[in-house]
Amino acid sequence: MNSQQQLEMKQPWIPKRERIWVFGAMAVSTIYLIWQLWSLIHLPSTTLHSRLFERTFKDYGSNARIALFVVVSNYILAFILKQGILGKFAHLKKGLVMLLRIVKKYHVTIAILAIALIILHTVAVFMFGFKWDFNNISGLLALIVLLPVPISGLFRYRRLDKKWHLRCGLAFAVLFLIHAFL
Repeated sequence: MNSQQQLEMKQPWIPKRERIWVFGAMAVSTIYLIWQLWSLIHLPSTTLHSRLFERTFKDYGSNARIALFVVVSNYILAFILKQGILGKFAHLKKGLVMLLRIVKKYHVTIAILAIALIILHTVAVFMFGFKWDFNNISGLLALIVLLPVPISGLFRYRRLDKKWHLRCGLAFAVLFLIHAFL
């Protein structure tokens, strides 16, 4: 066994520098998810089909949308910087590089929080009443495509994903944009 294989075998799934943020986001997301699911389950049945409850599950989706824009901006900013589009605008490029560093640092933590909000949004939609219309079907398809993204993200840390994290993430982003804006 060469040193490269030994290094890959000993490498943890989540690097030490990100562990505190990832586990912190998982803890906060789990606590928030349990708290909100508890409150959703204990709502009176007359409230489940009101405009107020519809506003509640749409708020979960809107908050998830904001978080997902931050997560997806990681790829957009990296693409812009790799293409060299901003060659003449050095001051703008420096700002984008700094913004990309911040977005990369919090990419995983914000994604974990967004997944918790998506779960809440999905549960609330099913409690409200799932209808087979374009909006709900596109949301369900986006949710199905989202399922392998966190798993392939773990493989991404070890460079074992063969770009599945990026592909599934971009497919989810397209379906999510269709669901959110059409």
